[in-house]
Amino acid sequence: MKVEIISCLQDNYSYLITDETNNVACIVDPSEAEPVIDFVKKKNINLKYILNTHHHYDHIGGNIELKKKYNAIIVGYKNDAHRIPEIDILVEDNQVWKADNFEVKIFHIPGHTSGHICFYFFNENFLFSGDTLFSLGCGRIFEGTYQEMFESLNKIKKLPENTNIYCGHEYTLQNSKFCIKHDPNNESLKNKIFEIEKKIKDNKPTVPSILKDEINCNIFLKAKDLESFSKLRDLKDNF
Repeated sequence: MKVEIISCLQDNYSYLITDETNNVACIVDPSEAEPVIDFVKKKNINLKYILNTHHHYDHIGGNIELKKKYNAIIVGYKNDAHRIPEIDILVEDNQVWKADNFEVKIFHIPGHTSGHICFYFFNENFLFSGDTLFSLGCGRIFEGTYQEMFESLNKIKKLPENTNIYCGHEYTLQNSKFCIKHDPNNESLKNKIFEIEKKIKDNKPTVPSILKDEINCNIFLKAKDLESFSKLRDLKDNF
């Protein structure tokens, strides 16, 4: 399986996962259709599935046009069927969704939204975390609770440390400034910031991140309890 990053809108990432044995692909969170269409056309790929982590428009904006053009099948969380346009396949927590050669474990990870899920390609160690876990950050809490977000992040922390984290936005540099402010003596974080700044300078994405790095450097994953996590989330909201 090959993952390719498609930049959308101002700072969104959509991800094209292609099975190179048959040239069939999934697109994760198509914010808009045009960049995806251009990429698929250029690579001559058969786009067959659309995977939505949650219902926010900057993650589903391309659904209808892509489904119409490619007859693509849209996969999303069962309780968000009324909020994800043109949804076809309803998945639930801990389900393994299989199609063609794709095998994906679904995790319900509420907090950012009540119906947020992530897609874990366990054979390849790819996790598409949407707006729950960012590189060096986590999503704002809009519909869920602090406890839900804290538990969702802890669920992700239990995955293998070499898991590749593909998140929904390019927020890493800004997130790093918050992390280093509250964890100024973290040498692993300092090294990661150096790498981040180099990638940004070279106009390259800072994702994927490796889960082990996030556990060592992401201030939200380092929070020991709900109280400290909640305080950090409030501080980040006003940072």
